[in-house]
Amino acid sequence: MNFNRLHKIVMILTSILLIAGCTSPAQNKNEEKRTVKIMSWDESSFYRQYGDLFSMKYPNTEVEIISTSKLYQSIENEDYNYDEALTKFIEEEQPDVLLLNPSDINTLGAGGKLTEIQPLIDRDKYDLTTYSEGILESIKEMGEGKLFALSPNFSMEGILYNADLFKKYGVEPPHDGMTWQEILDLARRFPTDGEAKERIYGFGTQDGTSISDLASTIASSQGLSFYNKKTKKITINTDSWKNVYKQALDAISSKAIYVREGEGFQGGNMEDYYASQPFLMGRVAMTVDRTYMLNNIKDAETYMKDYKKFEIGIAAGPVDPSEPTKTRGAFLNDLFAIRAGSPNLDAAWDFIKFVNGEEFAKVKSKTVNNGLSSRIGFTKDYNGISLEPLYKLQPKINLDENLRDVMPIEFYREYSPILEREVKLLEENKKTIDEALNTIQIEAQAALDKAVKDEEAKKGQKDKK
Repeated sequence: MNFNRLHKIVMILTSILLIAGCTSPAQNKNEEKRTVKIMSWDESSFYRQYGDLFSMKYPNTEVEIISTSKLYQSIENEDYNYDEALTKFIEEEQPDVLLLNPSDINTLGAGGKLTEIQPLIDRDKYDLTTYSEGILESIKEMGEGKLFALSPNFSMEGILYNADLFKKYGVEPPHDGMTWQEILDLARRFPTDGEAKERIYGFGTQDGTSISDLASTIASSQGLSFYNKKTKKITINTDSWKNVYKQALDAISSKAIYVREGEGFQGGNMEDYYASQPFLMGRVAMTVDRTYMLNNIKDAETYMKDYKKFEIGIAAGPVDPSEPTKTRGAFLNDLFAIRAGSPNLDAAWDFIKFVNGEEFAKVKSKTVNNGLSSRIGFTKDYNGISLEPLYKLQPKINLDENLRDVMPIEFYREYSPILEREVKLLEENKKTIDEALNTIQIEAQAALDKAVKDEEAKKGQKDKK
């Protein structure tokens, strides 16, 4: 028998035994048939990730998938408003279990459209002792102190590094809790000579790094935004942003950072795709990425001819210097909540309990396709690489709304050229950081004011019709 096929059969049987061991046949035998409507991207991915195991645990429960594809069908429409579209979607489809993002929890919770689940946790004495405290606190923060959802998994950025390169060049490897400044300083300890397509870089990302990209990434790790939603003002000409751009400019100028030339990967086979990633190919000492990079590395080892393996290490970070025990590089993948007034409350809660429980975490502990388990102590390693560093920092989920949802689309058409022009002048030493950021702020604010005014005028004309 083919080994891969045998392995799959063993995994399926193991999953069945694990779930069956926690399920009493007598418990389900006398229960009435019931239905629960669950929001998900699509039916096949839902059953692959959650549905198959849930159906084994609750064979009496019929699941109806409400695809979110309809929610995003008109996203390219200039009149598209995500909050309005989501509210309409929920009202029309009436799902029992909602699949949401952090800002949805805040908006729908405040509007009384979600069921608070702490009373259900208390009623069933649902054990959350192994559930990540940082994630739990972040979800409560989304609901302004109330718990409206749970997420079975999350994605976490970490400092991935090529241990072989660090040994070769006698550089001390990254440690947990590094700031961006420390990462960039460490990158400068690697040589900068050689041809661009062959040389080693101290730091790089999959798509290459520009000054504005690196500045934006550093700013995000510190919770900085170039826009204040309360005042509706552009806020990029500040001391914090100036420091961020100085870090980025100095790093790029050092030539220790990989900057992609040209358009990068433009299509081809999987070998071409892997070959376009410098960290994967052993040419970059450090990168900051999520666990999907580990999948890419494993696939490259499997499918690339003559692939040169190297030892991979992971360190926790990057961190904000003002909060060294926390990281904003955490993202909740699947926030499940219960619609207020759901007629299938118990079935919806059983689903959320199950996918966030320890039994489910055990079954899913051998894969990182959907990130890390929110239950601590189950996802320990992947392909021989320890994942424990990714649990060392407390996740601090970014609760800010996506600015593209609160700022007119037309603004970005004007803003991008302004940013690109000023950063180029900065890179060419034709402007100082102060001068460039001042110009960006003034011109971006004018572009924003005009875009908002035009949007309001267009809405007024629409209302008159």
